[in-house]
Amino acid sequence: MHYQYRTHGTCSTRIDFDIEDGIVQNVTYTGGCNGNLQGISRLAVGMPAKELADKLRGIRCGMKETSCPDQLAKALDRALAEEAK
Repeated sequence: MHYQYRTHGTCSTRIDFDIEDGIVQNVTYTGGCNGNLQGISRLAVGMPAKELADKLRGIRCGMKETSCPDQLAKALDRALAEEAK
């Protein structure tokens, strides 16, 4: 299933991704640090969504309370909660 998440507190503004049978696919960020976000996106593909969210949750960017990886964790948590309904 395809998901779209509006980020909060980061340079990126949106994350698009798919979860197929619990596995993350097709991660793309809108805005943000292009090279870093391409790297995160490529590393995320093929990982179990829950495992990826656990690894990324709580990462901060400088003095910010969140980061682009943390926002992906939040997006995955929301998507997994929706799928559990």
